[in-house]
Amino acid sequence: MGVVVATLVLQVALPDDMALRPWWLLPAVSVLLVVALLLVNPGRMTQFSAVERSISLLIVGLVTVVNAWSAASLVYGIASGTTDRAGAVLVTGGIVYWTNIVAFSLWYWEFDRGGPGRRAAGRAEYPDLQFPQMADPDLAHRDWEPSYLDYLYFSFTNAAAFSPTDVMPLRIWAKMTMMLQAVVSLVLAVMVVAWAINNLK
Repeated sequence: MGVVVATLVLQVALPDDMALRPWWLLPAVSVLLVVALLLVNPGRMTQFSAVERSISLLIVGLVTVVNAWSAASLVYGIASGTTDRAGAVLVTGGIVYWTNIVAFSLWYWEFDRGGPGRRAAGRAEYPDLQFPQMADPDLAHRDWEPSYLDYLYFSFTNAAAFSPTDVMPLRIWAKMTMMLQAVVSLVLAVMVVAWAINNLK
């Protein structure tokens, strides 16, 4: 949850023409949702909760929508020639790129084997994503389960390599989600970073 809060704080640092308006709306709503999530489950998740899952998906959806808006505004600004500040483009591109990684890591976290609640309750039979520890029993304890940081790492490597690395997608939804993330990351890398570096003075 700390990673999500820190990522939402970064959205406040976006230039005015790249941020969702009013600028305080997303942080305010997200803080309320995080507080509600902590009230529903203040400790370690040990069982499935429909209320908690709904709040979690709402937070992920908010982060995704705002980041998509920022990315579209940035790409449109570059394509239309209305954005000419290389420094601002680099900062915005970095924030959008990182937020994209966090948003997709949360989608993977929430949907792999039905989400953290179902994984903790043992209600998920087959994995959607295969981590190396699942393929080789000598690499980890037999009851090993991926933590959020495992999904964050997976999302980062997919965004950087534009392909699977050590974690393999087994379900269609996982493959399509990885493909979408790779496309967004590729567009940001090609259009944003290349343009900004070329225009640095």
